[in-house]
Amino acid sequence: MEALLASAVGVLTAAGIFLILRRRTFPVILGLSLLTYAVNVFLFATGRLALNAPPVLNKYKEVAYTDPLPQALVLTAIVISFGMTAVIVMIALSAYLSSRDDRIDMSAQDSVDAAGEDA
Repeated sequence: MEALLASAVGVLTAAGIFLILRRRTFPVILGLSLLTYAVNVFLFATGRLALNAPPVLNKYKEVAYTDPLPQALVLTAIVISFGMTAVIVMIALSAYLSSRDDRIDMSAQDSVDAAGEDA
């Protein structure tokens, strides 16, 4: 079970990084989503990987239980990543509507102009 979850985290991370390095905005958004899924699976795996065990400690019996804290962290991370994805989609949509292109490349002149404006 641990090897399956570790390989799932590795595959999700590799696919997310591969998609983030693309030149279009939609694959970048998908890559960020895959990275958040990888983090969620990793956080979930930090608790015990016990099958059919409740997330509640019974102080009267010696029963296997899972740690409820990683489950709460994953639930919070899902909500945060959903909000972050919505914001990024809106920013990408506004950039596409203003320039009619969703490429992320900059020319050498654009980078020189940006460096001159910062100074």
